[in-house]
Amino acid sequence: MKTPVMIALDFESVEELQSFLKQFPSHLKLTVKIGMELFYGQGPQIVRNLRQKGHAVFLDLKLHDIPNTVEKAMFQLGKLGIQYTTIHALGGKPMIQATKRGLMAGARAAKVPVPKLLAVTELTSISERQLQEEQNVPLKMNEQVQKLAQLAENAGADGVICSPHEVAQLKSALPADFLYVTPGIRMPDAKKDDQQRVMTPAEAQKAGSSALVVGRPITKAADPVVAYQRIVESMQD
Repeated sequence: MKTPVMIALDFESVEELQSFLKQFPSHLKLTVKIGMELFYGQGPQIVRNLRQKGHAVFLDLKLHDIPNTVEKAMFQLGKLGIQYTTIHALGGKPMIQATKRGLMAGARAAKVPVPKLLAVTELTSISERQLQEEQNVPLKMNEQVQKLAQLAENAGADGVICSPHEVAQLKSALPADFLYVTPGIRMPDAKKDDQQRVMTPAEAQKAGSSALVVGRPITKAADPVVAYQRIVESMQD
């Protein structure tokens, strides 16, 4: 798939997860996002199970701590055979560098490929007003995101998590192989939920997104397989 659709599996239990995945044809190998809720509830085994079934895994834990702590944590995550994982760019350059060291060492120890390290810039639930009034950042959202993305790239990250609205600007300021993984994806007739900055799949692909993260529009759909296919097909017109 030219622009992978990463399904955010925001479930509480293994039973819910298995019930959801059983709806998809067994030959279809998905790219799935495991977040805090499922990982904290079920632990690393949930990732191992998904990898054994042939699914690519984006482990989205958004680490943000002192460099030594994230380095040791990423050593453990690097051993899991995942394809992507995340940190907060706001953690700063030393933290991002330590993250990459830990990730590479863990993958080396387990003899698996090194996961792509993605830095979160500003969450798509953060509005321009919140950025200035609550985070006390005087920059415009697009300026803040670009600075964080450039910091992350300079520190060794492989890409960023950002709003699809920011991709075009970022692509002009960063290397050609840098990745842009974009949540906040909604079909034209879907609810925005708690996302503030959204685009349709086709719009996000055209803007240059490397991969799309889609959760509730698929997982809460009456027919998740149809919802997934509709999103994929909307980018092939």
